[in-house]
Amino acid sequence: MADLQHDIHTTTEVGREDCFPDDPFPVESGATFLERAHALLEAHPVADGYSGLPRALGPLPWYDLELGETAVDTDVPRLREGHVGALFWSLQVAEAGRGDRAVGATLEQLDLVRRVVEMHPEGLRLVRTAGQVIDARNCGRVAVVLGPASAAALDDSLGILRVLQSLGLRVLSLAGAAWAGEEGLNRFGEEVVREMNRLGVLADLSGAPEAALARTLALSKTPVLCTRSAAAAVRPHPANLSDGLLARLGEQKGLCMVPLAAEQTGPTVTDVADHLDHVRMAAGPECVALSGTYDSGAAHPRDLDDTSRYPHLIAELLRRGWSETELSLLTWGNVQRALRSADFTARATQRRRDPNPPRPADTEA
Repeated sequence: MADLQHDIHTTTEVGREDCFPDDPFPVESGATFLERAHALLEAHPVADGYSGLPRALGPLPWYDLELGETAVDTDVPRLREGHVGALFWSLQVAEAGRGDRAVGATLEQLDLVRRVVEMHPEGLRLVRTAGQVIDARNCGRVAVVLGPASAAALDDSLGILRVLQSLGLRVLSLAGAAWAGEEGLNRFGEEVVREMNRLGVLADLSGAPEAALARTLALSKTPVLCTRSAAAAVRPHPANLSDGLLARLGEQKGLCMVPLAAEQTGPTVTDVADHLDHVRMAAGPECVALSGTYDSGAAHPRDLDDTSRYPHLIAELLRRGWSETELSLLTWGNVQRALRSADFTARATQRRRDPNPPRPADTEA
């Protein structure tokens, strides 16, 4: 716990017998904030919006996530120490794997994820719905949610989108798609978003052009995610969002999932907390969530170097005066709301509308 004292401004906790008459309210120490953070996370665990674990595990000849694995930032003991209840596993492929190989590379990552979860049944559980996330948590497992996948994995086919969804995909990134460019969404892109709503697949808009982001916000009937976006007003970065976009995201009840990535949010815990404060102010407490970006190749702020360190961030937010309600939304509630909304919209839409052909003739790809 010693390193926490360098992160959080602490004062000596005053005992009952040491209180002076003119100072009847003792100031909480850093250790007390950390104890409160652990207690809060026991009730409201972290739903981590982005993990690069599948790609990190791919090259390893052997690993055991339940025993512990030092070659990666994520394993079951550290997930439990950090009170992580759900983890979104990225299926995005490297630039070299896009083009003709994108579909095959994504399916190979899906196969890897299934094998990893099957190898670690005491710690991990693959889930599809918000209800299954709760079931996994109640059984003491970390819920594994599939996505985001790259838009390139669709190969401009709604049929492939439906197949990926049937295999468990819950989040699709629109960044880099030809149909979601600087001019916004073309007609095929709009059909993709409508079909995602019908299937319950959430749109990830981190890194997408501003026009595409704005059009998707206007078109989507379910909340959208920005799985790796922070506040541009606090630290400029291509994936960070302006206050105007944050306000629009708040109006749509989408999620800005602030990444624990030093390049985007800064090198310290307090820098990350500054972004969370700003997003809460600009978009509202119902629109801010967390994205570890562990095992993605990103450098992390000091003292947030692996998935066990979330309590240190929550302790800093408690020190800043975040309420238990706001923190419960940040860690767990907002992500659950987005998943439940997508589930409900999908059930309702599937009763009203049949799927379009894989490449509708009246749209331009």
